[in-house]
Amino acid sequence: MVLWATASTVSSDGRPLPCELSLPNVEMYSREGDVVFGIVSSVHEETIYPSINSMFTEPPSPRRCERIHSEFYQSVLAMIFAISEINSIPDLLPNTTLGFQIYDSCFSELGAVQGTLQLLSGGKETVPNYRRPSSPKLVGFIGDGPSSEALPMARILGLSRFPQISYVAALPILSDKIQFPSFLRTVTSANFQVDGLMKMLLLFGWTWIGILVSNNDHGLQGSQMLREEAAKNDICIEFFETLPTQSSRASLAHAIDIVQRSTARVVVCYTYVIDIAPFLKEISLKRIPEKIWIGITSWVPSKVFSWRDMWHILNGTLGLAVHRGDIPGLKEFLYNIHPLRDTKDIFMKTFWEQAFSCKWMNAFNGTKSGEKDEQVLCSGTENLESLDASVLEVNDFRFSFSAYQAIYAMSQALHDLLHCKDQEGPFTIGTCADPKDFQPWQILHYVKNARTQSSAGSGLYFDASGDFRSFLDLLYWHITSNDTRSFVTWGTYDVSAPNHLRLVIDKNVSIWGGKGSQPPQSVCSKSCDPGYRKSAITGRPKCCFSCVSCPDGSITNQTDSLDCIKCPNDHWSGTEKDRCIAKQIDFLSYEESLGFILALISIFLFFNAAGILGTFISYRHTPVVRANNLHLSYILLFALMMCFLCSLVFIGQPSKGTCMVRQVIFGISFSLAVSCVMAKTVMVVIAFRATKPNSKLRRWIGSRLSYINVLVCTFIEVIIGVIWLGTSPGFPELTNSTDNWKFTAQCNEGSILMFCCMLVFMGILACVSFGIAFLARNLPDSFNEAKFITFSMLVFVSVWISFIPAYLSTKGKYLVAVEIFAILSSGAGLMYCIFAPKIYIIFLKPEMNTKEVLVKKATTSMCTG
Repeated sequence: MVLWATASTVSSDGRPLPCELSLPNVEMYSREGDVVFGIVSSVHEETIYPSINSMFTEPPSPRRCERIHSEFYQSVLAMIFAISEINSIPDLLPNTTLGFQIYDSCFSELGAVQGTLQLLSGGKETVPNYRRPSSPKLVGFIGDGPSSEALPMARILGLSRFPQISYVAALPILSDKIQFPSFLRTVTSANFQVDGLMKMLLLFGWTWIGILVSNNDHGLQGSQMLREEAAKNDICIEFFETLPTQSSRASLAHAIDIVQRSTARVVVCYTYVIDIAPFLKEISLKRIPEKIWIGITSWVPSKVFSWRDMWHILNGTLGLAVHRGDIPGLKEFLYNIHPLRDTKDIFMKTFWEQAFSCKWMNAFNGTKSGEKDEQVLCSGTENLESLDASVLEVNDFRFSFSAYQAIYAMSQALHDLLHCKDQEGPFTIGTCADPKDFQPWQILHYVKNARTQSSAGSGLYFDASGDFRSFLDLLYWHITSNDTRSFVTWGTYDVSAPNHLRLVIDKNVSIWGGKGSQPPQSVCSKSCDPGYRKSAITGRPKCCFSCVSCPDGSITNQTDSLDCIKCPNDHWSGTEKDRCIAKQIDFLSYEESLGFILALISIFLFFNAAGILGTFISYRHTPVVRANNLHLSYILLFALMMCFLCSLVFIGQPSKGTCMVRQVIFGISFSLAVSCVMAKTVMVVIAFRATKPNSKLRRWIGSRLSYINVLVCTFIEVIIGVIWLGTSPGFPELTNSTDNWKFTAQCNEGSILMFCCMLVFMGILACVSFGIAFLARNLPDSFNEAKFITFSMLVFVSVWISFIPAYLSTKGKYLVAVEIFAILSSGAGLMYCIFAPKIYIIFLKPEMNTKEVLVKKATTSMCTG
């Protein structure tokens, strides 16, 4: 800003002259009154600055304003309407007529400063700290709209404590009463706008966004708060771009390229409409991925939404807007304005020309205001009701309503000042201000404490920071099915409510195109489902991550979990790894087919052995039964019955009792059986060796040796079992299975050494029996079981030799099944190989079961031998 200051030291009569600030005169729209409101508003939306002499030898040419900002001009008209309305109310300001002086800042800090200084000086000339006595009493200031213009105004007016009420400026720093003691506003601070944006983003789950900002205090300070709040709420920013103030295709190219290449679906535009409009126009010509634009109160809603060629870009735009208010009578007032009637309104002709695309005939020289003869002339009969809402909004008052409330707040303060009673005043010793010569700081006191009630029925009061805590509307812009545009209010943001209750959603309004429709996603990485955890990607924001499955035994039961939770030892994580599931206990049970079949075979073999024992008892007097020690056969069959039954102890869930005795019972039973087999084999050998003359083995013939053999061998096994149970008995335990979903219930044998001792002793007995039987295999058949014992022991030894590698390589319930199979198969080998031939003779060849046949065969065999 260039200001030219000239000073004359003395006048012609020798008196000193004041310093005069030389500024180009700004055209003013005013209306006389007993007191006036100073209104500084950005009626035009662009300022064209002339080039400056590089040598600074002459002042620059005046700036030029371009294009009426229809929304702010409508706000000016709303303030004029409010002043007229107040003047017609007899009770509010009786005997006092309100006037106004309106300056157009043209969206420029220079214009705002210039208008403020001229209003303070009371005339066209700007004289610092001086107001001409002939000027009407200045009550206070309304405006400016944009924060960038309101800010320098607030610094100037704060020096003299002139009250200033802005109806648009939301810059948070303006709430600082130390820097800006006389600033107030009828809009919500940007602090709440940022909070509203955050709650909106979180509501739809948008964590990956881009930000576009205006290159001014409003955009930069507001966007800084936005970034800080985004970080607190785990929302990541893909790009942050400042839009140029002097827009051109070249200057916008960089920002457009960034938006085109971005993956964020949501772009927050913390801008003024004059900054975002050129960008949106330019980007509408490009083919870019569909974006959701999020706007703030400074441009949602605005005229950009009326440009049909941008509808495909703006469809689906969301934003915050100043709360909509009703102003009775304003619609008719707006439709009734006309340049030929309101001749003092310096903006109306330009607005009319811009709204109807025509030019007025110059009333003084008969020429057109424009330069081209082919332009349409304005007739004055144009119909304001035909204008689009983006040009003249008569049903949805937002900034106009805020401006309307600002006038009423200032008027109420003046009313309170003028109606102050002596001794009840707010100043020293209860004094009141002088109604004819009140000071700025006195009216400021009343403005801060004003409680208004306008004709619209809306109340207003300012908090300690000079802010008005109101509502913000949540708007959704879309193209309807009949190709028309519409703003839908789908909720509100209540500034005065507790933080968690501020966002109020209208559940009856669907903004995503249909019932049950879901909002589009804008995330860097899709959410990790339960069962997965987020893993950061090096060099990327924290919103960008990969989803890693939880390791076995760990879960996540929420989306986007950072860490997996370890399950208790008795639970597993399941296939989905989203919950801990109690592990199943796995064991060889009777209910499953394998356990049932083994139990069935065991019972079958038991009854087979019992049947053979019964047959032997029944035919105990026959030669075949008596041929080889009848009582040893009884004991052997009993031992085999016990072997078959002991396999049932291995089936079912292991318990403390079964784990202690099952291996011991198995060892003793088999030792008894094998010792019987060995005794029978020894007796066969002794019997035939004793037939030789002078044989010393004759004295060993008899059952005593057999019983001693059986008793000693079984006793040794019993001793092993007792030592085992006394020192380290088996016990049940749960072990982790190769399958994560289950435990294996099994018996810990306690002492592996004792288990091996039992098996080794049983193996020694089997090997001795096999060896003796093999040597005696060629003895006479009629009296000889050696061949059958040889085969039985061959089966027995083969089974248990195969058992050792199978047992060591098997786990879980199949380990038990292997041992049961070894028990059953080895026992069955002993039983069938030894007793099946005798049963065959008893039932199928009874003619051979005689003493004569057996003696004859024995004699024949001995002679042949």
